[in-house]
This record gives sequence, C-alpha cells and structure tokens, in this order.
Amino acid sequence: MSFLTDRPRERTIIDASLWSADLGALTAEVERIGPYADSFHIDASDTSFTPDAIFFPDLVRTLRPRTEVPFHVHLMAHRPAELAAAFADAGANLITVHAEADGALEAITRIRAGGQAAGLALTLDLAPEHVEDLLESVDAVTMVGTPLGTKGTGMVPEALDRMRVIRQILDRRGTDIPLLADGGIREHTVPDLVAAGATGVVAGSLLFGSDDPAAIAAWIRSQPTSTCPHGDAR
Repeated sequence: MSFLTDRPRERTIIDASLWSADLGALTAEVERIGPYADSFHIDASDTSFTPDAIFFPDLVRTLRPRTEVPFHVHLMAHRPAELAAAFADAGANLITVHAEADGALEAITRIRAGGQAAGLALTLDLAPEHVEDLLESVDAVTMVGTPLGTKGTGMVPEALDRMRVIRQILDRRGTDIPLLADGGIREHTVPDLVAAGATGVVAGSLLFGSDDPAAIAAWIRSQPTSTCPHGDAR
C-alpha cells in the first residue's frame, strides 16, 4: 500500500524540496525539517533532460536511515526506467517521471511493479490534455510552474490556468490522487495554487529558508483542499 493512500485530505500537503536545503548539512536539514514534511522532494536528472545531476541514488541511500518521512524522487530523465529502479533500490517511496520522457508508461509500470508509487510530471511545454490517458496509471501528478531545472525563479502566470485544467480532468475522471505544484512556491502563490486545485506544494526556500519553519508549515497546512470546491476563490 502506498503512503499516499493515507495522506491528509483536509489540508495542503508539504513536499519539502531538499534542493533548497543546506547541501553541506543534509542530514541535519532532514532532521530539522522532517517534523513539518509529508514527504521530501528529491530532484534528480540524467544531466540531459536538465543539465544538473542534483541528487543521485547513493546519496538517497545515505539519507534514507535518517528519517521515516517518505522520499519523493522527481526524475528528470529522457529514459527514466533504469534510473528509477536505482532510486527505488535506494529507498524512494514515490518516483515521478516526466510525461515527455521516452518510455514514460514503461517506467511507471516498472515503478509500481516494484512496490513504489509512481507519479507523472508535466513541464510548461506540455498541454495537460495530452496526458489524460496516463492518469489512470499513476499515483500522483506534479505540475511544474517554472522553467524546468531552475531554482529561485518565479512562477509563470499560465501555471494557474494549467493547474485548473488538470484539476478539472482529474475531477471529471473521479481520480483521487495528489496534485502537486512545483516551482515558484511563495507566500503569495500558495493560496492561488490551492484555489486552482493543487492539493500539495513542493516547498523549497519558503520552508528551508525560514527562521520559523514550524510557522510556515502550519500556514501551508492551513490551506484547505477539500472543504471548498476546486477553482473557487477562498
């Protein structure tokens, strides 16, 4: 059973991005932010889909004993299946691949067959309508709201409309899976993203850069995701 089955549905999920942690003190950062995270978001790349390798399987393996918080590996790779297997072996709980990747469905099938949850990510270049057939095969969706592989950039204006579209597709299909917003997560964007249909946010500098992560986490979690109709102003 995936850890996502028992996820909170009455509040916003926090997928804490380790890319925004102090990379020289990752163990300490995992322990510091762990109490406020529903999962740790771990960016990884084949250095071709995006240029930076960021995190790699052996590093995930090293961090795994340091926390019981689930690991969500966001895999940016053209051919993700084999790299996904390496991260699964290292302790990933959820592995997200890009819809644009070669063999995305094969990778998703292999991830789930190995006992991990599988996610689907969409970059800004891909229309949400183009992935509808894949949604029945995944356990989560991540909508990227900034240019892929960038850090500290603002959310593009069209991210909200894209979130609304994928929310409508999921609701129409009756698909109860997490919908995560990744990129440009700031105090002024979180409420709008949740109102547009996100059920979770990939919190980076907003959480790791705060002097009071407990307060930031409490504020993010205060954003309701089930008590109001998706897409309504709150």
